[in-house]
Amino acid sequence: MPGSALPENNSAPVLVTGGNGYVGGRLVAELLDRGYRVRATVRDAARAGAVTDLVRAAGVDPAGRLETVVASLDHDAGWADALVGVSVVHHVASPFRSVPEDRAEEIITPAVTGTLRVLRHARDAGATHVVLTSSFAAVGYSPKAGRRYDETDWTDPEGPNDPYIRSKVLAERAAWDFVAAQDGGPGLTVLNPTGIFGPVLDGRLSTSVGAVQGLLTGAVPVLPRMRFGVVDVRDVAEAHVRAMTTPAAVGERILVTSGDVVTWGWVIDLLRRELGVDITAVEQDAAGGADVPPLEISNDKARRVLGMSFRPAGTTLLDTARSLLARG
Repeated sequence: MPGSALPENNSAPVLVTGGNGYVGGRLVAELLDRGYRVRATVRDAARAGAVTDLVRAAGVDPAGRLETVVASLDHDAGWADALVGVSVVHHVASPFRSVPEDRAEEIITPAVTGTLRVLRHARDAGATHVVLTSSFAAVGYSPKAGRRYDETDWTDPEGPNDPYIRSKVLAERAAWDFVAAQDGGPGLTVLNPTGIFGPVLDGRLSTSVGAVQGLLTGAVPVLPRMRFGVVDVRDVAEAHVRAMTTPAAVGERILVTSGDVVTWGWVIDLLRRELGVDITAVEQDAAGGADVPPLEISNDKARRVLGMSFRPAGTTLLDTARSLLARG
């Protein structure tokens, strides 16, 4: 297995796909803050300035070390230029939208082919390490006795899950298969975050953060009774940097989560109690009044391999809400 590139600060540029996204923008800012040169991809040239805006909103001065290039996961155009001189790629960009089952291929095909496109161009350009953002959706959405999930678990892509969840499984499987089939080529680290929350840098909200906004505005009157893991977007960015600079992370699949598992009812109570906000939303009772099953998501590997420590879920969710309230 190829080793990590471990680029020196201010030397070869580090590529971040989807640099104008919620995670991508935070990662670009984190890399720049540590002195790296960053090249970020955007789908549309009109969004190039948004990357700089996100970085400045995070309190970081790009200082001439940020470049944006146009490259879409749907096409080969732009990727060869984006990867010139790059040794490490952070593949963060991914389609994330809800589609009905009869249109599943609209999200599954771009997720798989887009991931393979980035890996193929990274190989052809001589990049040595790709850090891929996958998801807990690829890990823990199939039944398991005890409901304790770690990196050895895989969601069954044939199971009764929605197309987005299946797309994450299939894209990650395709990435591992691609790397295994190469004679040389980039090493791969896959990060599998749970629900990503944390302060926003602009008005474009992730699905998870949009749910918190819906609580604050009253736009979401009912949320499902469920348990879910929480991780801070700032910790996801930190995990990407550590994966890039930790040789032992090459070839590893790593869950990225605070270790806390919460329910929407818990979130509602937290925001009411700590922020004094008037939230009218309610948590929908489970069918038949039964309690939602337990859930445990291990972050042992992230702590051991990457040396990570994580913000508690309460801190992350309060910081999320405060940043939304500050934006009005």
